[in-house]
Amino acid sequence: MKILVFGLGALGTVYSCLLKKAGHEVIGIDHKSVAADIIRQGVRINGIWGEHEAHLDMVYSQVEQMQERDFDLIILSVKAYETNEVAIQLHKIMSGQTFLMLAQNGYGNFEAAARSIPQEQIILARVIFGAETLSAGSSKVTVIADDVILGSPPKSISMEFLHSLAELFSQAGIPTRASDEVMKYVWGKIIYNSALNPLGAILEVNYGRLAEMESSRCLMNGMIEEIFSVLGAIGQQSIWPDANSYMNAFYQQMIPSTAGHHASMLQDIQRGRKTEIDALNGAVVELGKKYGIPTPVNAVISSLIKAKETMFAKA
Repeated sequence: MKILVFGLGALGTVYSCLLKKAGHEVIGIDHKSVAADIIRQGVRINGIWGEHEAHLDMVYSQVEQMQERDFDLIILSVKAYETNEVAIQLHKIMSGQTFLMLAQNGYGNFEAAARSIPQEQIILARVIFGAETLSAGSSKVTVIADDVILGSPPKSISMEFLHSLAELFSQAGIPTRASDEVMKYVWGKIIYNSALNPLGAILEVNYGRLAEMESSRCLMNGMIEEIFSVLGAIGQQSIWPDANSYMNAFYQQMIPSTAGHHASMLQDIQRGRKTEIDALNGAVVELGKKYGIPTPVNAVISSLIKAKETMFAKA
């Protein structure tokens, strides 16, 4: 396959490295300084999936520089707030046979991409393995909670193709499967990220500590209950039938396996970067407004993150 990986951060580095090692033609794109480092030294990963390195076929810093136009697959692994702008750029180099896979966090990425790209060419991925950026083009895979899930929210891509793509990724070393109910899995990750990531960034403690303190548990429970109320209003099912069953799994299974993890949102704030709060708790608040569901806990958490972003913003 001829594959473009747009965004060579922690996740994009993992995909580009393992897909190139599996024999695919892989081209990358990222900021100029990152692209220069990767051209010079290649991409590398270590951690729970072992040590791997590869040199990509080409790395660019701008879409306009690219001469290639006949990609089979584009993997998008940028921040959620960049999706709309990047999709506009990618539309210029996509043929009718190119698929775009969204490997991102949060709610609204599919809708943002679909403003520029036909829905029947967009694949949504629920990615739930963890990777950290060590340096430009170097990532560490730290944890995996489940297979990557691929799907088409409007069910406009054949399951046969999605299964074949999932097998391609699995053969490259990224456990993946396809589902015709991908939004159930995407919302499962949204709930998890919304409950833990912003609160961990505000309090600057790991996930295990959040679960230990009664006050933070109360806040997380409130966020989870509000999200399930919103899901009921929009008619979206989740893997769990209700908030209580989710919270049982959350505290007994999910948090213990990632207890020592610190929120990536905290790292974004400390580096003066914009966070993805609008695609997490912020999206819950907006959906609540649209469907008449009160979301006061998510609203306060969103406001606190935005205030902290402002405090740490680079001039």
